[in-house]
Amino acid sequence: QVQLVESGGGLVQAGGSLRLSCAASTRTFSTYTMGWFRQAPGKEREFVAGIIWSGGRTYYADSAKGRFTISRDNAKNTVYLQMNSLKPEDTAIYYCAADKARGLIYTSSSDFDYWGQGTQVTVSS
Repeated sequence: QVQLVESGGGLVQAGGSLRLSCAASTRTFSTYTMGWFRQAPGKEREFVAGIIWSGGRTYYADSAKGRFTISRDNAKNTVYLQMNSLKPEDTAIYYCAADKARGLIYTSSSDFDYWGQGTQVTVSS
């Protein structure tokens, strides 16, 4: 069982930045593909970004390209999401997820095996 704990959410003005962190409670963290998803009120959960076990490949949703950066530190069992140029439409609960796929990045939430509790990001206009 893998426990994931997100942090770093908050309230920010449009154009601002936030850095989300997700700490994993497993010694096998480096074997997992990690992903960030988000869910806005009344909407389905959507993929934001993913990173394979080594950090050597990443993938982004179109909405995140050029503004968000996913990274990981396997020594700290932590994955990050740096979010710049935030927009009001980025407002959502952001979730960290772990997938046993290791070298692959899936974008469907059903492919991920473990989830954090989420952290709220609110972007004011």
